Amino acid sequence: MIYIVDNILNYLIYLFITYFGFKLNPRKNKFLLGTSVLIMLFAGAFNQYFDSNSPITYIFWSVLSIILFFDDRLGHLLLLSAALMYFTGIIDTFSVMLVQIVLIGGGVFGTKIAWWMESAYLISFMVYVLVYLILLKKNEVYLCDIEFKYKFALLIQAGIFQMFYNFVFVFFDENHTMYGWDAYAVFFISISGAIYSIFLTLGLAIKNILSIRRNGELQSFMQMQKEQYDYQLRQSVAVRRFKHDIINHVGALRELVNQKKTEDAKEYIDTIWNIQEGFDLKIHTGDSFLDVIMNYYLYLAAKQSIKFAVSGKLVGKMHLEMFDITTLMGNILQNAMEATIKADDPKIQVEFIEHKKEFFIVVSNSVVEKPNIKKDFFMTSKRDKMNHGFGMKNIVAVVEKYYGEYYMESIEENGGKLFKISISIPKEQFKEK
Repeated sequence: MIYIVDNILNYLIYLFITYFGFKLNPRKNKFLLGTSVLIMLFAGAFNQYFDSNSPITYIFWSVLSIILFFDDRLGHLLLLSAALMYFTGIIDTFSVMLVQIVLIGGGVFGTKIAWWMESAYLISFMVYVLVYLILLKKNEVYLCDIEFKYKFALLIQAGIFQMFYNFVFVFFDENHTMYGWDAYAVFFISISGAIYSIFLTLGLAIKNILSIRRNGELQSFMQMQKEQYDYQLRQSVAVRRFKHDIINHVGALRELVNQKKTEDAKEYIDTIWNIQEGFDLKIHTGDSFLDVIMNYYLYLAAKQSIKFAVSGKLVGKMHLEMFDITTLMGNILQNAMEATIKADDPKIQVEFIEHKKEFFIVVSNSVVEKPNIKKDFFMTSKRDKMNHGFGMKNIVAVVEKYYGEYYMESIEENGGKLFKISISIPKEQFKEK
């Protein structure tokens, strides 16, 4: 029975690390999932029958069960299985040593622990949970995001620790009678230090990822600003050209009037008027900087034949910083354009509503299929997942910075599917109060 329990605990640890650490999804085929579980149990029964925990059997069932359970490339699963066996084996060794040190010293009621290996697995699992909660989940980084050099460094580092502690433990085991409790404390602290160094290496890897992400976000913002600046520059050049030629236009009109060609003069005036209208901002929100962003995306939408409508108006300038306005509206509209361009009827509707204490921004866009808000909110369909998928997260960050709220929903309207995001942000004076 003890071997079956060992296999089950090892199996659960593998599933936990692979799913929460590497974000691999289980297979949809229930037969393969069931086969994965049966292989693990059969291997435990085999070990129980022969009273042996053969490394070959262990490698066979652990690798095969992971391959059958998770949906991913075969080569990647094989490599991942080997790395997991190696690394978890080292952490288990540290945990086993801690438990055995207690046994050697008679620290638990002066007797031996019946299921000491299971206690070691519990300690190991606590280490993995802490890694997930303190490092991965907190920073929204996963082991699959970490560069290979850091993963390889962790394996080498852990291997060196294991060789060192194996030597120390054998010496300590054979000579424990000459040492007091201070030796046990030193041994416990040293193993804790080894585990801490692993946390430290992972922390450095995660800081590197976060730094790359911040640089990517800054570059994205600068690119967005550059595109808006280029658009404004083109408009400015066109205006200057028009002004440069205005004298010639007036002269031409004067000549048409002198020749009493009234209809020709009217037609010429209409032409000039239409040119002038092209220079004016089509959208006026009440905030001059927001106008630049909205008119830029109106220009982009027109180029891609996307219906772009804006309603409502703000009484005055928003209290958001320029960087945050660009981040908020730029990401919302960019995401909306990428989603709606695939729809049969691409359209984006933006609405601004201002109340006494807060203002609202509501953006809806047509989509191909109704998204699952809970599952797809922070996901990206782009291949480079490490540097993409942060648009929504940046939107949320800006909203939370100004103590606002957001709400997303998938709706159907006139037979079409829409994604809608509603944002409310308190006004500056209300926030201060």
